[in-house]
Amino acid sequence: MRDNGDEIPEPSRLSRLSELADLPEWTEPAEPADPAGPGASAASAELPEQPASLASASVVDEAAAARRRFARLLGEFRRTAVLVPFDAHGTLWTADFNGVRWICAFSDEEALSRFARAQGGAGREWEYRTILGARLLDVMVPMLPGPAGVALDAGSEEGMLFPPVAGIVPDEVAVDLGGTR
Repeated sequence: MRDNGDEIPEPSRLSRLSELADLPEWTEPAEPADPAGPGASAASAELPEQPASLASASVVDEAAAARRRFARLLGEFRRTAVLVPFDAHGTLWTADFNGVRWICAFSDEEALSRFARAQGGAGREWEYRTILGARLLDVMVPMLPGPAGVALDAGSEEGMLFPPVAGIVPDEVAVDLGGTR
C-alpha cells in the first residue's frame, strides 16, 4: 500500500474541490428598479422578466453553501485527534492515488478495524498513534515527498479527503490549481 514515492506522476484529474474553486463568488443581486417609475401602483407595473443569471445563481449559492460545509468539516477535523496507523517499520501508513500521497487517518478504532479487514490485515496487530488533525495537515503533510493530503476513514461512506490545496495544507506544499482561487 505504501511505496517510496520517488516517481510520483502528475495528477491525472483535479479533485471536486477544484470545481468549487472555479465557481464565481456569490453576491447578493441588487434590487431591480421599479419599471413603472416612482409612485406607480403595484397592479399597473409589469413584472420584469427573470434574468438568465437567476438560474445560475442557485448553482453558485449551492457552491457557496458547500464551501461553508467543507470549511466547518475542515475546522472540526483540525481540532480532532484521529488514529493514524503505522506499518511494521514504524512508517506512517500512506496510499498513493492519482499522483497524491494520502495519509490514512481514522476517526475511531471501529473505522480502523474495518479498514484493516478490507486490507486483509485483520489477523495482525495494527500499531497506531493518536494525532491531532491540524498536526497531520500542518506538520506531517509537508514532510512527505510530492503532493500529499489526508484521507479520513478511507473506504467508508463517511470518508473525507483533505487534499493538498491552499487553505487546507500549508501554501508551500499546496498544489497550484492554476489561479482558480
